[in-house]
This record gives sequence, structure tokens and C-alpha cells, in this order.
Amino acid sequence: MFDKLFAAQQKAEEIKKRLDTISVYGEVENGAIKITATANKAITGIAIDEDFLKNADKEELEELLLTAINKALASAEQVSNAEMQSSAKDMLGGLGGMFGQ
Repeated sequence: MFDKLFAAQQKAEEIKKRLDTISVYGEVENGAIKITATANKAITGIAIDEDFLKNADKEELEELLLTAINKALASAEQVSNAEMQSSAKDMLGGLGGMFGQ
């Protein structure tokens, strides 16, 4: 029983490491602002088009940055959930004997 729980814990760690290697993106204004993040929800890059930056005011820029960041984090959440669900199915299949099933 404990070996199966340990295996499940190891699998969760593997997923976390894999999520660190998956990039997701959020962008607004046809790519004028692009945010890159990992599937573990760490922002890894921000790119702002120079022409857009010259013409944008502070409030517009702040609002669009928030929108782009939230899009990237939402994508990260979707990828993370999909990975966890897939892994949970695998783990529960392996743990079925533990519960007399």
C-alpha cells in the first residue's frame, strides 16, 4: 500500500517538473502585448510591441497587461488540470487494488 502511495507522490513530482517545461501564452491587441508563462503559472516573459508602446497611455497599458497575464495564467491552469486529470486516472487505476476493487 505504501509503495503505491509513494509511486503516486513521485508521479505528482514528475508532473510538476513537466509543467515547468511547458510554455503557455496570453496576448492582446493582435499580439501587441504577449505574455509567456509555464504551465506551473510562473510568468517567464513579457513582450510589448514598440509601436504600440509609443501610442499607449499608462492606464491602457496596465489594463491590457492584466488581461494578457490573466489569459496566460488561464491557459496554464487548463494545461495543469489536463495533466493532473490524466495522471489521476493512471494513479487511480494503479490504486484500485488498494480499496478492494
